[in-house]
Parts: sequence; structure tokens; C-alpha cells
Amino acid sequence: MRRRRRFAGAVEHLHGEGFHVPQGEVLAIVLVRDGAYYLDAFFDYYRALGIRHFAFIDNGSTDDTIARLCQRDDCVVDRAVLPLAQYEDLMRAYPAQTYGQDRWCLYVDMDEQFDFEGGETIGSQGLTRYLEAQGHTALMAQMLEMFPRAPLADVQDLSFAEALETFAYYDISTVESFAYHSDRIGFHALLRDNVLSSDAMQFKFGGVRGKVFGEACCLTKHPLVFNGPQVVHAPHPHLSQHVTVSDFSAVIRHYKFAGNVAARDAASAGSGDLAHGEDRARLEVLSRTEDLTLYSADAQAWAGIAPLAEAGFLVVSQNYAAFLAGQTA
Repeated sequence: MRRRRRFAGAVEHLHGEGFHVPQGEVLAIVLVRDGAYYLDAFFDYYRALGIRHFAFIDNGSTDDTIARLCQRDDCVVDRAVLPLAQYEDLMRAYPAQTYGQDRWCLYVDMDEQFDFEGGETIGSQGLTRYLEAQGHTALMAQMLEMFPRAPLADVQDLSFAEALETFAYYDISTVESFAYHSDRIGFHALLRDNVLSSDAMQFKFGGVRGKVFGEACCLTKHPLVFNGPQVVHAPHPHLSQHVTVSDFSAVIRHYKFAGNVAARDAASAGSGDLAHGEDRARLEVLSRTEDLTLYSADAQAWAGIAPLAEAGFLVVSQNYAAFLAGQTA
């Protein structure tokens, strides 16, 4: 209770008086700190996907992120300058509770591109039409770490838009998979009341970050959630509770290594923001390997959703395929 009181006292409203998300629209919820590097490409991508409303909660930006966001009429901006490791759940939940009641909420980070089969054709509103028709209240996605062929140090000066073109490879050769409700998942108790529409759904861990940096990172998220009265918002950064999970999965292309990742990890490690210490683990490897590359013989070039489904990384649905066929007929 004390933690919630401290959070409530720390939140500042900075921009977006009268902000409203119409029925049927999707609200993108973004936790940000020093996101100016990503902003233009971020908005270009998500507006093309049909997202027209964005709720940002800033965690202490020192660049011009806030100034730029406050110039836009499609955003609401709040700020909470508190330790991320202790308050991340409340920060992610606040925009959903404040602006996204009874709306679809898409939880994304600035360095992520949420994508799904048929996205260019039906957009976000077509996707939520399908989910609603099926009685599903959440869509799972697997995070796909994107990287360039070149050493990371050689591309750290690229703009984010340039990095999106250059970071064209991924490596899923060392991904570990567990049944959705497996007790081998450290936070499995949080998943207990979530209902599956397909038993094929799995939680995935590791990937190229595990391979190179030894991170036991969770790749599975529930980024798109209908914020009904029964939902518990983001008790863990990767999920919400009391949801019915859809029968297919999406992908999140993750560009964590775009820009100067060593500088970002040094700042994060210095602040102690990440309780699990992954920033320190990456920084150690980056500091001792000047020409570090994530590219190897296991790397594959991005070629869309289909190869990921064929590899078992994503789950497909006959019902959803039939829905897409009906939309394009």
C-alpha cells in the first residue's frame, strides 16, 4: 500500500488534456526514458498499423523526448520519476487504468515493432475484430531479437530508421520452450488464471541474448490486451492476468542493439534500474569484445511471419487464416 501511495504522489500529468480513446480504437501504452532516438520511426510504424492514440509514461527523460511528445495531439504524457526496478508494474498499469478502460491496450517499448500475419492488410482494428469475435482478450507475441551482419560497434551511429533496415537478421537456434502453464516458469503463478484458446501456446526463453550474453530473458509477451474490469494490468512486464489468450501468436521485432547499446547499458547499470542485472552482463561482454557481433552461421534473414511459424517459433490458427481470407476476398 505504501508503494502505491508513493507512486500516486509521484505521477505528474504533462500533456493531453481531454485525451480520449474512442470505442473500437487501440491505445498504445509506452513506458519511456530518453526515447528521442526512436520517436520518428516509432510513430511512422505504429500509425501505419492503424494506431492513432498513444499514452506515454516517462521515467525521467533528459533528452527532448517530452518536449517532442508534447507537440503532438495524438499523445497523452505523464511522468513518474521513481526507480524502475521497484515501480515498473505500476508505471505500465497507470495509463491502462487512466485512459484505456474497456479498450484494447497495446503495450510496446520504443525499440519494438509489433507485427502479425495480415497486419499490412487488416491493421490493428481488423485484428481486434477477430479477437472480439472469438471471445479472446489477449494476444501473445514472441520477441525476436534483430541484429546486423556487421559488428555492433560499426553500426552504433546509425539513426533508428537506418537501423531498422540494417538489422535484418535473427537467431532462434537456442530458444528454450515451455508449456504455457509449466511450473518451470519462474512466474507461473501469475499465469494460473489465464485461459488458453490453443494448447500450442508456449513460453520461450533465451535466444541470441542467452547465447551471447548468458541472459535468461523471457521472449514471450502478452502485448495486446482488452482492458476489461476483470483484468489485472501488467503485474509482470510481459503479461496481464485474467485474460483469454488467442489461438495464434504475433511477433515483436526487438531492436535493443540499435544505437549505442553500451552507453545505454552503462547508464542503466549505474542507476540500478534492472533488478535482474542483464545490463551489467551485456556491458561486461561488450567491454571485453571490441568487434562483438551477434551474427553467426545460425542467423537467418527476416522474411516475414511464415518462416517463424514453420520453425515452431510462432503458432498459427486455421480460424484466423480463414478470417484473413474473408477480409481479402
